[in-house]
Amino acid sequence: MQAIVETVFDAACLIFVISVGVLMLRRCGGNRQYRLFGAMAVVLGAGDSFHLIPRAVALCTTCLDSYTVALGIGKLITSLTMTVFYVLLYHVWQLRYNARNRHGLTCLVYLLATARIALCLCPQNDWLSAYQPLFWGILRNIPFALMGLLIILLFSRSVREHHDRDFRFMALTIILSFAFYIPVVLFADSIPLIGILMIPKTLAYVGTVVIGYCAMRREIGSSKNA
Repeated sequence: MQAIVETVFDAACLIFVISVGVLMLRRCGGNRQYRLFGAMAVVLGAGDSFHLIPRAVALCTTCLDSYTVALGIGKLITSLTMTVFYVLLYHVWQLRYNARNRHGLTCLVYLLATARIALCLCPQNDWLSAYQPLFWGILRNIPFALMGLLIILLFSRSVREHHDRDFRFMALTIILSFAFYIPVVLFADSIPLIGILMIPKTLAYVGTVVIGYCAMRREIGSSKNA
């Protein structure tokens, strides 16, 4: 039963997120903000597929232990693409709120992203084993969490200042994604049931994508009717 439910859920989320991303790329009308948002959605879906597809195959055939290498590689790729996802989201914030001359802030985002990627690529993560070291799981997620916190603060402040109703829930989706993700990093190996939090975490990311798509439809629709 778990195999069926999880596989259907993951497939639906991947197809939905990638499809919305492609639609945004095709229908953004040259709007850089929404073109970037579409690329962000495609990166999210494509990156997650490297982990979720091997997991679905494992659940529907033998067991997870038979696909340790594929799952480890997929988890590494997902970790890298999620970093890119937040860098792109930062640039969406820049474009939406015309905050393009924040060189120090941009350097900080790229520094955190570089640190995250470098830590993910360290062999001590032992990606190809069934159980990665908890210490390295925490270490590589420190710059990732700091990136998330920074982007939460940026969107929270800018949404209030600009009375941006379309993006009013953006910070909340990011908060929820980290709230569900952090317990998985800390406790999933010792309490496997904690892994179920990846479902609401995925839904939080879907919410982020939906916010961007709905905002694009309203904005482009309004401009066509003007």
